[in-house]
Amino acid sequence: MSALHGFLFQVYPYVCFTVFIVGSLIRFDQNQYTWKSDSSQMLRAGTLRWGSNLFHFGILFLFFGHLAGLFTPHAVYGYFMSAGNKQMLAVVAGGIAGMVCFVGLSLLLYRRVFDPRIRLTSHPTDIAVLVVLWIQLVVGLITLPYSWQHADGSVMLVLADWVQRIVTLRPVDAGALAVLPWPYLIHVVFGMTIFLLFPFSRLVHVWSGFATVAFLFRPHQVVRSRRLNLPPGHNQPRGGV
Repeated sequence: MSALHGFLFQVYPYVCFTVFIVGSLIRFDQNQYTWKSDSSQMLRAGTLRWGSNLFHFGILFLFFGHLAGLFTPHAVYGYFMSAGNKQMLAVVAGGIAGMVCFVGLSLLLYRRVFDPRIRLTSHPTDIAVLVVLWIQLVVGLITLPYSWQHADGSVMLVLADWVQRIVTLRPVDAGALAVLPWPYLIHVVFGMTIFLLFPFSRLVHVWSGFATVAFLFRPHQVVRSRRLNLPPGHNQPRGGV
């Protein structure tokens, strides 16, 4: 195992995770006016409508799919589904969502790069993030044939154990990933890099999207009219105050 491999899969994950959490908190505290997605809909809405809807549908499905697939211990789903069946389900469902996301993201990237009006108003990080997401998505689609060949679910078990060790702050064995084909390794590195870039880009608006779920559980606001203390003989104005 090379020193670079050891750094990327044993040290780099904690660097990205720390920057992701601490950087998001600092930006929210220091630069709340930049906490937005900077929509360019007013400049050109046609391509944005299709691209944004397809991209968000696909990326949300992929995000929660990765979340459930990698962070769910094998002992939890092992009672009703084998690791192989789970991997095949991920290949089929993830492949469909990945293609939908690819079409939407390609439209957004084309619009951002080749539309003169939007290009002039775009920050370099806007294009950089779209490029990184596009490469990450393409590499993810390349991993699908490899996953289909390993129908026993061994690849998913290796990746899930590696991810779960990171988030639970347990010792990580970078050598366990050395046996995986190259698309998986590049996919993992680009995935961690997205978390590293997250606090410094428009991606921070994702936090706001998840925060809106809290409104579903907040208590109802009680509003009562305030009555005036008028002397005897005076009538209360209609409708209150």
